[in-house]
Amino acid sequence: MTLLGTTYDPHWVWLALGLVLAVGEMTIPGVFLIWMAGAAVITGLVTWVVPLSVPLQVVLFAVLSMAAVFIGRNWLRANPIIAADPMMNDRGGRAVGETVLVTTVIEGGEGRVKLGDSEWIAKGPDAEPGTRMRVTAHDGSVLLVEHLH
Repeated sequence: MTLLGTTYDPHWVWLALGLVLAVGEMTIPGVFLIWMAGAAVITGLVTWVVPLSVPLQVVLFAVLSMAAVFIGRNWLRANPIIAADPMMNDRGGRAVGETVLVTTVIEGGEGRVKLGDSEWIAKGPDAEPGTRMRVTAHDGSVLLVEHLH
């Protein structure tokens, strides 16, 4: 195979393409390129053992890619990826059940509370600064609070 005026063994091109696609999957995760990376590696290994023409190599890669993406998609549908911490990117969700300190009077149903080292807008019953309250839910970045019982 000639590429940019230099002759290469085709299996190295396919193996390198597989590596590039795998790195692409790690850089931009989408659980898509990894299947094509596998197809490229398999194409490279087959080409290493069996001398195939370039058009046949491309057809083999295309067929393996389609099969791998289809099989991978079905496998992921049957075995969904479950996050170790589902609340990792949901700060409001993590706050539910926590005790907060009112920093700005809650009047007319709205004020501010301190949770950890952050202040949040809070909605709930009227309360004076210094009152401890419990987070019951959240609405986006607004914490819904109630008096401690």
